Amino acid sequence: MKIDWTAEYERLMRGRRHDLLDPAAVRRDGPPARRLTEADVREAEGDLGITFPAEYREHLLRYGDDGKGFRQLWRGPRGWGWYGDVHTNYGLLTEPFPHPDSYDAYDEELDEREPPREDSAAWELWDSECGVLQERKTAGAVYVREGGCGFFTLLIVTGPHRGEMWFDGRATCDRILPLELAGRPVSFADWAGLGMNMTPW
Repeated sequence: MKIDWTAEYERLMRGRRHDLLDPAAVRRDGPPARRLTEADVREAEGDLGITFPAEYREHLLRYGDDGKGFRQLWRGPRGWGWYGDVHTNYGLLTEPFPHPDSYDAYDEELDEREPPREDSAAWELWDSECGVLQERKTAGAVYVREGGCGFFTLLIVTGPHRGEMWFDGRATCDRILPLELAGRPVSFADWAGLGMNMTPW
């Protein structure tokens, strides 16, 4: 079956929920700097359709989420989300985060069949297919911290890498890379304890 890549890309992009937070309410109130209660966390998990990794969940309950260093989870006028976040795809949060090995070959094949720009219709379809792949690369991940210059730290919330921290370095190296500490995956507690400034290089 032939896929309408333009329609699929537009559908996926709606998952970013740019309208999640009411700008007027944000300007007026902003997110509260407080610890979340068990009821808050359960409500957020139900709203988002996921269960938070244990260390992140414990941090929310024990230390709070004051928005210093990483995006704050809060209940805005239109539901639970991460304050100021326009990159997390809420429609893909329940899907397993894919290891880069699972799409590397497809990524290369897409590059090889880029049509000439002169064929605008073919190029736009190809570009939409690329956009679908790029959006799916962060399924099951939350953009918990923006590092500037297009860099982001990801908290994985679903799939085999759940609870791990990864680094979106596509702005320069076109790769999403795992954060590691002494040869093992970095957990949320590791990352928070080390000042949230880790990079894979």
